[in-house]
Amino acid sequence: MGKPFDIEIERLTGQVSYSEARGATTGQRGTFFLETFGCQMNDHDSEKVAGLLLSRGYQQVETPEAASMILYNTCSIREKAAQKVFSRLGEYREKQSEGKVIGVLGCVAQQEGKDIFKRAPWVSLVCGSASYSKLPEMLAQLEAGNSRVTGLDTDTEETFETEVTRRDNPWRAYLTIIEGCDKACSYCVVPYTRGPERSRASDSILREVRQLAELGYTEVQLLGQTVNSYADPTARRMSFSELLLAVADVQGIRRVRFTTSHPSDFTRDIVEAIEREPKVCDHVHLPVQSGSTRVLRAMQRTYSREQYLEKIAMMRETKRPIAITTDIIVGFPGETEAHFEETLTLLDEVQYDSMFSFKYSPRPNTPSLLMSDSISEEVKGRRLAVLQDRQREIQAVKHARLVGASFEVLVSGKSRRDNQWTGYTTSHRMINFTSQERKLLGTYVQVRVTGATPNSLVGEHAV
Repeated sequence: MGKPFDIEIERLTGQVSYSEARGATTGQRGTFFLETFGCQMNDHDSEKVAGLLLSRGYQQVETPEAASMILYNTCSIREKAAQKVFSRLGEYREKQSEGKVIGVLGCVAQQEGKDIFKRAPWVSLVCGSASYSKLPEMLAQLEAGNSRVTGLDTDTEETFETEVTRRDNPWRAYLTIIEGCDKACSYCVVPYTRGPERSRASDSILREVRQLAELGYTEVQLLGQTVNSYADPTARRMSFSELLLAVADVQGIRRVRFTTSHPSDFTRDIVEAIEREPKVCDHVHLPVQSGSTRVLRAMQRTYSREQYLEKIAMMRETKRPIAITTDIIVGFPGETEAHFEETLTLLDEVQYDSMFSFKYSPRPNTPSLLMSDSISEEVKGRRLAVLQDRQREIQAVKHARLVGASFEVLVSGKSRRDNQWTGYTTSHRMINFTSQERKLLGTYVQVRVTGATPNSLVGEHAV
């Protein structure tokens, strides 16, 4: 079995979206540094923020030292992520006196609000994700000399798309199709930081996909906290599965991805769309969080273990294999060893292709804060290690079975070493491979798998 290559992905050159290209604006005003914490939705939010700043004449720089404005786009899903933001702020407490503007954006901004000014008085800007479209107004206030500016409203009529978006990847584009969440899981802060579910109009989504295709983007990833809960607000009433097929039908689009799905709204028509249309990628991220129905009820997850397994069975019945990934939380209040064992047996039964796993951490404004019978950090750590070891074993076996197979790969990175590249299959498996070609970035190539590790595949360009 081959060893994985030591791939160092080249930083992709940022591109300006069609909105900016049609564009807007003005002379240079200053420089900004933007660091992002969290998931793909946070990444896409940062693309929106960067686009707005660039359109106003700001220049993005690579280090906070070179910036006149330092911005942190934040995630509050896990306690550690929020702590990291305040640690970063602590590093720059003296920067305001040097004339730098320090700003906190995103979920931690929405969660903590004006209390951020108390914890970090050197912060000048606090802006939740619902207010990104109002950033130009807030920047104007800062430029006018205001020392503290906030944007913390949750406008339920908006889906937080901005007029200008800077795309960080030249071939794959993120599109938010639904914002917020109505599921009210007892541990989750998203309904508080992102607000209730509201969906973007289908004609607006498809119009943007067509524009992206015209610019040369070939892969589109539809985003939402519960992306498959999408409910078209127009008279067309397009379902999520119909939207997937409509996006795939746009000329120039070769791959359509979506994340994150909620099990309660994951229906057979979505599976049928994946089976019917090769452009809709054969990968579903379906967070389960626990293998115990009792724990799921305490989490207020709206489905049982048995109901979740019915969703898995729908995907396993298809002629086109579908890669399934998940999220799991260990150490939720009241989780016994027997409950945890149920999670391990779920892994054995489902055979996930990969997994994101976390220790439970209490979050502000969530019902689980009031739950007793908390689990010690030592027990959480042990359970997490056992869970990850079990999943690593599963992935090693699954990947070993792929040796000898060939896959279409979208080439997304090049090693500094000659002839070594990296990319992803439609099932979102990363593969490092060799090729004698010199210009592969952004192209689709056939790669034959020659080796495997639990986390990636190794291959060679099948010319």
